[in-house]
Amino acid sequence: MGVAERRERVREEVRRKILDAARELFATEGYEKVTMRGIAQAIEYSPTALYHHFEDKSALVNALCEEDFSHLLGLLMRQAPPPDPVEQIRQMGGAYARFGVENPNHYRFMFMTPLDFKAGHEHELSTSGQRAFGLLHQAVEEAIARGRFRHGDSMTMAQVLWSSLHGVVALLITYDPGQFPCAPAAPDLVEQVIEHGIRGFLAPSQNTKGPRGV
Repeated sequence: MGVAERRERVREEVRRKILDAARELFATEGYEKVTMRGIAQAIEYSPTALYHHFEDKSALVNALCEEDFSHLLGLLMRQAPPPDPVEQIRQMGGAYARFGVENPNHYRFMFMTPLDFKAGHEHELSTSGQRAFGLLHQAVEEAIARGRFRHGDSMTMAQVLWSSLHGVVALLITYDPGQFPCAPAAPDLVEQVIEHGIRGFLAPSQNTKGPRGV
């Protein structure tokens, strides 16, 4: 390995440490309380070292968001979409929930850490995050077009489906097993949330075709 390659590897290792430390601090302490100096202290580097990689905290947040949402998007797209858009929604819901449960710190930062998105603020919505939600929205639109879902506002439907799934994932990664009412959580809780969310939008004729409406 040459000198240039070695320097690049070291640079990437430092960048990785910065991102991992920042994600954990944002998730545990909150965006407003975390400073570039605090992140530097967490990894025992000088604040100057951070500014060699990220211009400011906003740039660091944007990099984290894009990285994490890119990972999620890859999982959602890993399997070829099935012919039935409702089954696609079910498939994506399962992949989304697994990502959250298996990567709780990433999930907390992505969906449970308040960031400042005021007008004119430097933070940007992640391109990969928009694409990930777009996959769900497109599947809902297709389900409506093919008569699988009842007519309605497709964006609202997609938001409802995501919101209900986010709720169960957030509980699973936040609560200890004993905190659930009549603990522990049902082993098929995620599947039930996905299924009942879908059933709420099925066209009347679809609700008579069996346990999954197919």
